Amino acid sequence: MKKSYPVEFVYQTLSLIIAFIVVHALYVIVVRPKAEIVFGEQRAMMEIDPAYAQERSVWVIIRDFEQEACFVLMIWAVAIMVFKGVIAVKENRLLETDLVPVSEGTRILPEDAREYTRQIQSLPADEQGFLLPRSLLAALHRFRATQNIQDASTTAHGVCNMESERLESELSMVRYIAWAIPSIGFIGTVRGIGDALAQAHKAVEGDIAGVTQSLGVAFNSTFIALLISIVLMFLLHQLQLHQERLVLDTETYLDDHLIQHLQVP
Repeated sequence: MKKSYPVEFVYQTLSLIIAFIVVHALYVIVVRPKAEIVFGEQRAMMEIDPAYAQERSVWVIIRDFEQEACFVLMIWAVAIMVFKGVIAVKENRLLETDLVPVSEGTRILPEDAREYTRQIQSLPADEQGFLLPRSLLAALHRFRATQNIQDASTTAHGVCNMESERLESELSMVRYIAWAIPSIGFIGTVRGIGDALAQAHKAVEGDIAGVTQSLGVAFNSTFIALLISIVLMFLLHQLQLHQERLVLDTETYLDDHLIQHLQVP
């Protein structure tokens, strides 16, 4: 598992850079030019018809810097969850294999543990770092050393508990992003309201275009941030549920395929 951390760090760094480049390029090339076109059309219509009611445009709603930052963070968080989700899927597939080939009625004695250990160690290097092989190896080593079934069971389930805590802690970055996105939206709200108050004198003179545009920044940033946060939290809970099921299924696998076959002389 130690080799996976540098790979994951490089992946997270590159995914953040790519997300920023892609989103910023789309904003520069597509979003902001289209928003300016919509603003121009709305100004022209208001000059012709003072009673004209502006229609909400998607380009206008997402045009500001706060919304851009929220989309960058969302893509980054999704990339992190995809990375962890792919690993969880691979580990689930390993649960479908018979890593301890023991027929019904056969018992594993302490002196047989080394033979089963070698079979697990023959797995590819990347698969040996998965939860199931590590749990099986820990249980077999413990059983061979102590010749105690309860010790082997406790060791195997202890590995699963530690893995559960590790998976929980590794989602802290995604949780931080899910918290940061509404905060960025609130920053946009404060900025928009501040700009609106700075143009209050124009509204008194009858020019409310600047005030309404600034208030639009305030409400649009919060709207987009909360919407993204809802989607992100849903995906996060789905990933967490998948990881929790992985740990529980691994514990069941250990009991069914190994622990119940152990026997001391």
